[in-house]
Amino acid sequence: MGHGPGHHHHHHDEVGIGGSDLPAALDLSTPDEELRPEDRSRRAFLRRAGLLGAGVAAAGTLAGAGVSALPAAAHGKDDDKHDDGKGGSFKWLAGDHHIHTRFSSDAMYRVLDQVQHGRAYGLDWMVITDHGSEAHAKIGVDVVNPEILAAREALKDTLIFQGLEWNIPAAEHGTVFVHPGKNEVSVLKQFENDYDSSIKGAGANTPANEALAIAGLNFLSDAVKRGKVEHALFLANHPARNGIDSPHEVRGWRDAAPGIAIGWEGAPGHQAAGISTANNGPGSARGFYGNSPSVNSFPYPLESYRTWGGFDWFTSTVGGLWDSLLAEGKPWWITANSDAHTIFLETAVRGSTDFNALGYYLDPVHGGKVVTTNGDFWPGYYSKTHVGATTDSYKAVMDGLRLGRVWVDHGGLIAGLDMRVRKAGDRSPDGGTPLGGTLSVKKGTALELVITIDLAVLPNWAEFVPKLARVDVIRGKVTGKPQDKDTFTTPNTRVEKSFEVGSGQKKVKFTYALGRVDHSYYVRVRGTDGNRVAPGYLGASVDPHGPAIDVVGDADPWADLWFYSNPIWVEAR
Repeated sequence: MGHGPGHHHHHHDEVGIGGSDLPAALDLSTPDEELRPEDRSRRAFLRRAGLLGAGVAAAGTLAGAGVSALPAAAHGKDDDKHDDGKGGSFKWLAGDHHIHTRFSSDAMYRVLDQVQHGRAYGLDWMVITDHGSEAHAKIGVDVVNPEILAAREALKDTLIFQGLEWNIPAAEHGTVFVHPGKNEVSVLKQFENDYDSSIKGAGANTPANEALAIAGLNFLSDAVKRGKVEHALFLANHPARNGIDSPHEVRGWRDAAPGIAIGWEGAPGHQAAGISTANNGPGSARGFYGNSPSVNSFPYPLESYRTWGGFDWFTSTVGGLWDSLLAEGKPWWITANSDAHTIFLETAVRGSTDFNALGYYLDPVHGGKVVTTNGDFWPGYYSKTHVGATTDSYKAVMDGLRLGRVWVDHGGLIAGLDMRVRKAGDRSPDGGTPLGGTLSVKKGTALELVITIDLAVLPNWAEFVPKLARVDVIRGKVTGKPQDKDTFTTPNTRVEKSFEVGSGQKKVKFTYALGRVDHSYYVRVRGTDGNRVAPGYLGASVDPHGPAIDVVGDADPWADLWFYSNPIWVEAR
């Protein structure tokens, strides 16, 4: 991956778009007030998504700090409105952006099977993400679409996106998906054929392959700018599993396509994989994170190849790679998904067929013996990504993801989370800046963090009521761009406060005084059932009671539950 000091960087300039051959919304030589209303609203959307130069240029830099603009600065004023007319809170829609069907060579279910189960287990939105491959690129993108359209028709209350699992050149896998519309198939098909590493033979960590990944993201940006699709998103999947997503590559994706490259799986799928053979499980590594470094791996520590409390090491390490990205003051969000291929304790097997000829397997054949080697849960059964949306719509889910209004949980540990940063003493019913947002205040302003949690009162799918034991507040200083794009730690982030949670309540509320602002920072929270804790990877002074590294062959996912939030930023001016 060009890890040495001499590796090259890709520059991507979104400014300077112009010329009469462009749609009106993109022609920056036309002032906003001269646009038709629909073009004006499209331009505002592109600006908020970070896809139009003016929004980025207008963001400026943090006063006096010389560091990159904080997220909300480029979002525009509209995104700070979080009142949906019902007393102010969002609709929290649970979903999963990483689901495989019989159109993946290593999976077996029909689209409807996955969607019906996901719906039954509480999901509002799902993304079908079959593997990029020669058969998929040639046939699968087309043949899965009628099944997705049929599922949309059959479950009208469920949002079903078409996407794919991109084999990222020089890196791991990632979810790519688009807003539904007449070009969803053609855009995904061209993207896969032109930029998938399995099609292009681009798996090695060379500068040329890294550049191909950036070119793929630029293709998606262009598809949105030209109105082929309303929006597109990319999230990196199981990023630490093989050690091949280097820090400079992640930064390169994010910086090349802000608003499209928005984050990664904070917790991978395959959570049943760690169930012991004594309990009819695969006896493997939780998340199937049981690998070792290869020739293409970045020099991360060996501990990074395992999950920690079911979460990816990049996310679970306080002060680790996720925090070092957030410390730049730029958005990078986390999600949690099933990565469902074949389900734990399944009795069905895949229908036989020549997969390479058809691009899919025949319907699964049910009624056999229990398969104990499968490591997945159904979508929604264990992992959920909760998105704060303004409406029940495809656009609102994509906007919520893009803006970081997201928290994730395992095993139904909590039923709801509202988290806001507000001026100290602000008692307005919906005051404060929500998840993903940025509060810009004068230095010296006293702020507080308010965390409201709906506790679990109903049994989860393992038939017990989870008990939240502790909530941790994690704060990190915004220090701007790192000198070394391959840095994966930041020294200014730590667990600053922990709240114990008593039993017998339905709701808890914690208020934490953040003090007077003297620099820009971000704050995020996580919570645990308290069953398995250990000092964090960077030591007890940074994280005294973090998740413990998962034991290969014996990691019951139900006995070790966590939730994580995305951050809220504070900009000191």
